[in-house]
Amino acid sequence: MISRTLLLAGVASATLFANPSQASEAQLAVDDPPSSVGTGASDASPEIFVTARRRQETSQDVPLAISVIGGEHIDNTGSFNVGRLQQLTPTLQFYSSNPRNSAANIRGLGAPFGLTNDGIEQGVGIYVDDVYYSRAASSTFDFLDVAQIEVLRGPQGTLYGKNTTAGAINITTRAPTFDFKGRAEVTIGNLGFKQAKAAVSGPLSDTVAARFALSSTSRQGTIFNVASGNRINEQDNLGLRGQLLWRPTETVDVTLAGDFSRQDTECCGTVYVRTGSTQRSLNRQYAALTSALGYTVVSTNPFDRLTDIDADLNAGNTLGGASLRVKWEVGAGTFTSVTAWRFWDWKPENDRDFTGLPIVTRSQNPSQQDQYTQELRYSQSGDALDFVIGAFGYHQRIDTQGLEQHGPASSRWNINPSNPLSNDPSVLAGLTAYNTQALSNTSAALYGQVSWKVTDAFTIQPGIRLNYDKKKGLYDRQVFDGQGNPVLLGQTGAMKAAQLAIFSPQSYRPSGSDWNFSYDVTASYKLAQDVLAYATYAKTFKSFGINQNGVPNDASGVPALAAQTIKPESLNHYEVGVKAQFLDRRATLNLSAFRTEIANYQAQVTNGQFGTVRGYLANAEKVRTQGVEADFSLRPSQRFNLYLNGAYTDATYRKFEDAPCPPELSGGGSGAVIGAPGAPGTNSPAFCDISGQRLPGVSKWSFSYGAEYNRPAAVLGQDGAVYLGVDGNYRSRWSSNPSPSAYTWVKGYALTNVRAGFRTDAGFEIYGWVRNAFDVKYFDELNVPGGNTGLITGKPGDPRTWGATIKTEF
Repeated sequence: MISRTLLLAGVASATLFANPSQASEAQLAVDDPPSSVGTGASDASPEIFVTARRRQETSQDVPLAISVIGGEHIDNTGSFNVGRLQQLTPTLQFYSSNPRNSAANIRGLGAPFGLTNDGIEQGVGIYVDDVYYSRAASSTFDFLDVAQIEVLRGPQGTLYGKNTTAGAINITTRAPTFDFKGRAEVTIGNLGFKQAKAAVSGPLSDTVAARFALSSTSRQGTIFNVASGNRINEQDNLGLRGQLLWRPTETVDVTLAGDFSRQDTECCGTVYVRTGSTQRSLNRQYAALTSALGYTVVSTNPFDRLTDIDADLNAGNTLGGASLRVKWEVGAGTFTSVTAWRFWDWKPENDRDFTGLPIVTRSQNPSQQDQYTQELRYSQSGDALDFVIGAFGYHQRIDTQGLEQHGPASSRWNINPSNPLSNDPSVLAGLTAYNTQALSNTSAALYGQVSWKVTDAFTIQPGIRLNYDKKKGLYDRQVFDGQGNPVLLGQTGAMKAAQLAIFSPQSYRPSGSDWNFSYDVTASYKLAQDVLAYATYAKTFKSFGINQNGVPNDASGVPALAAQTIKPESLNHYEVGVKAQFLDRRATLNLSAFRTEIANYQAQVTNGQFGTVRGYLANAEKVRTQGVEADFSLRPSQRFNLYLNGAYTDATYRKFEDAPCPPELSGGGSGAVIGAPGAPGTNSPAFCDISGQRLPGVSKWSFSYGAEYNRPAAVLGQDGAVYLGVDGNYRSRWSSNPSPSAYTWVKGYALTNVRAGFRTDAGFEIYGWVRNAFDVKYFDELNVPGGNTGLITGKPGDPRTWGATIKTEF
């Protein structure tokens, strides 16, 4: 940690500049580029510049579905991390039970819904100034000095270093400048919300410029834990970013960048939501078990925001890294080299029984990751041909040291009451599993894309990618009873059988390597000066996976080692779209329709056992997602603008015949006659056919919308404008369990945010804001704890919050 801190203390970087008239891959050389997705931003420019195809161009000229969100709108709507960004982009879904167990999905695809498994790739790539962030945990941190975010929908493997099958989030930070500039922002609000952001930029010499930015966010938790007397699920984030830009000539930019982020929160707890009957015997379901243990939950109304979970909670983690980027204008093109190192240290503690009972008394899986990437890229633009070619290398090392321990209530909770051992707390009290995990993940790729301008109106754009992946893992679980004696497979006796039913020792070393070839082709046609139509086909893949969280036991109680690796996904993607501007470019309407078919979809599943395996990976035979999207914005004058973005997404398992069963079809005995869902004491199927059912986390309908009106005014002798803005989003209901369950549908909801303030052309702004203005009660997610007791817990979304912000630029 000392060496990392010393390294970070001396580094800096950010966005590089190139002459737009010469460079085919130019970065935006302004502090706040014109940007909008119909975001309600005050900038009135009809042109929105992006670098999605590794060259500067307007978003309307890019033949792919892309949402562009400017830094100003991110700040004004309080969308300071990816979790909040989904409120502005309907097809982006983000789920997080804690920083490690986070996932960003686009159009229903990306990472499996549920506990994170290090052995698979993220389908949605997160890039910050060309550097790939492999850990989804990075998406829970505050955005730091962001100028613009581009959300690219659909496969992007022929343009980006790391293969991304669902899309990419391309984040551009504000660049160092050769004239002195600065910005500062302070926000206060209810729940003790405090946020401060600052950045300063300027020259150190004629050839060197620097920029430094920081961000700090804190807020009380939204849930009160009566067991500890603390508010939990709080925010406590600190971020630092430094940047040095050396420009020895007009054709060479060298940038050194470093960043460091820290979270130190008592997080992440849940509340009781409901119970639903399973097929377990009635005396082993939640009501009977809590009654036998004399336990009453603190509140059965989840929006009382009360919990009594009794294990320690912690979501402390640090994340950072350094990068060196070189851009050199060579001939008619630009050569780019990006060398980067990133680290992530995760120190969690959780309550895995989700109750105030001492069932699981300790659960922690600290993890450390180091990541190294090298990308080389050359791009060029010409009258008839644009192209980019690149090579990418990636190495990741993850080490995890897990511990889970049961307490005195575990025997009564987990052992059948007909067994006398259920009344003996010592049988499971102190039972401890130590889990050691290690992963070495190496990837290399060659990729390229060409845009051939057949005519002034018609362009064909083929792309290819050759990818190699090699993964080596280790999973080792050792189990000890409360007296410190090892618990081993093959041991006999009723007590050992009860202990092995909770934790069974496992040890295996999954590994594999594979080559894959991807390609895509896009045809686009200018129907008119401001109307572009396009069609895309892509054949791509997600590399094979290895199970890093353990595997289920077979019928004889032996680990099913056949499940330690899973097949790569194979995707066929089809998309058509139209991008149009009219009313003298004051109105923009973009439409797209897509269909993605996946064979061997990598699904996150659970097997209903309490502590044996919390989640593992398996292949679903076929998955399909299809839908339509529309983005509309209108700016009839400088005084008023509005936007409406919508998406219909139909994402379903087309064939998954051996999926895990939902809770209402779990927990019962084995036999030929299967009981009705939720019928206590009946038989459960060994697996369930969920073909045709919806993928988790995906709403069929989602919208984001907003408007802003301003008018000239003078306040305290300062000329400017007063304004009123409204932004909102809607999601229809979605499933919060990998196998859809009647108990875990999250109801649809609409959130509305309001802001009003005063801004000047000189860069001063003050405004008040209310988020979730109507105090809508909704859930971020619902959980099915292990044990098949019928308990459902959840994480309530933020209540109404309000506050004020003051910011200035100079």
